Amino acid sequence: MVSRVIPVECFDLVIFGGTGDLARRKILPGLFRRFLAGQMPENARVIGAARSEMEDADYRQMVREAVAEFGGTEKENGSQLDAFLERLHYVAIDATGDGGWDKLAGLMRDGVIRAFYFSVGPSLFGALAERLHQHGIADAASRIVVEKPFGHDLASAQELNATLAAHFDEHQIYRIDHYLGKETVQNLMAVRFGNVLFEPLWNSHYIDHIQITVAETVGVGGRGSYYDKSGAMRDMVQNHLMQLLCLIAMEPPSIYDADTVRDEKLKVIRALQPVEPHQIVRGQYDASSEGPSYREDAENPRSFTESFVAMKCHIANWRWAKVPFYLRTGKRMKARSSEIAVVFKDLGHTIFEGDTARHRNILSIRLQPNEGMDLQVTIKEPGPGGMRLVDVPLDMTFADALGADQEAPDAYERLIMDVIRGNQTLFMRGDEVEAAWAWTDPIIKGWEARNDVPKLYEVGSAGPDDALMLMHRDGRRWREIKG
Repeated sequence: MVSRVIPVECFDLVIFGGTGDLARRKILPGLFRRFLAGQMPENARVIGAARSEMEDADYRQMVREAVAEFGGTEKENGSQLDAFLERLHYVAIDATGDGGWDKLAGLMRDGVIRAFYFSVGPSLFGALAERLHQHGIADAASRIVVEKPFGHDLASAQELNATLAAHFDEHQIYRIDHYLGKETVQNLMAVRFGNVLFEPLWNSHYIDHIQITVAETVGVGGRGSYYDKSGAMRDMVQNHLMQLLCLIAMEPPSIYDADTVRDEKLKVIRALQPVEPHQIVRGQYDASSEGPSYREDAENPRSFTESFVAMKCHIANWRWAKVPFYLRTGKRMKARSSEIAVVFKDLGHTIFEGDTARHRNILSIRLQPNEGMDLQVTIKEPGPGGMRLVDVPLDMTFADALGADQEAPDAYERLIMDVIRGNQTLFMRGDEVEAAWAWTDPIIKGWEARNDVPKLYEVGSAGPDDALMLMHRDGRRWREIKG
């Protein structure tokens, strides 16, 4: 299958933090892949900006090494890489002072899209926004991309939104969540709203419950000082899992455009009921033969920060009345896996007897490591011996369906190109962020007030036993975490 490449207009993309880890691992290799796909117009440019003093040639060499280290099959295109590197420039910038800004202003061109990627800490967002306007670098058509965290709580999120709004209109601000750029996440909307098969069943009459799992095998080593002030609730639930929940649960938008889709997501967040203490489990990974404990990784022997959260949520509307949503995320777990499982109800009546009747349809949406979907259906087991039923998957793995040579774009690639196109559908709006914090804050304040201590779980496990009981009390089970 040959994909249809949608061209973009000519642009100047400035990456603040252009020598940082995110730029080297994701942004710059991703831009090279878009260059190879023909999505960078002939005169498009990428300008790295950071504190370090270096020349264009030094920066191009750094990017060459980043592509060699973090790139995929694209790094074999040596001659094409040379052509891509010629598009790159570098400016040494003092984010909170005046150094380098006149040089950056001199590099900018009229008549092209100007986009600015803030691949830096939120504490610098205000200073960068202010100086872009002071030096006439940003205009009414410019776009900025900001990375999470979007605040630490509701008050800080409101302050951050106000800071950005002082210099940019909402339609210019792109709050990036790479989970929303994954092929499977977008296909979730296509499956729901593009097929007569699913949408009529997407409600409490047919769905028993929904599980959302994001399991990681990595710990917090290297970012322990940040994570220990954040924890799994702020780092993962408030943004990534919340966005997946919204896409699963939202009403069909009247049209597919940015504000209409985000209006429906916002309704979901506002309909989320408060989570009671018995509906949430916090965990912290403990040392095992497979690795050190969280406290060792975070270098804080008295830390009570959670590296794992599991919770049961309800949405107070007609579509989802009495349908529980079970959310689970954790670090140093048995496998790296992100999955949304839509578990349908049992048949109201079955003509089969005994164990053969205990089967359910489950739609599994896999975000990583192998993006795709499968629908578990029940068939007769082949062979003689009577009516024996067995569950088999109708597999929709994208690598198989699209062909082995069809490599799906990385989430960052897709989202950066959407910024250039001016498409905000897959980016969070300011009121979404604030609504998510308004729901999250009372949960965090509740366990702080109770002096809750996270339950320990072994590195390489599926999380604390109390999380299993969260499901078992309801007569349900978590799906196995598979890599």
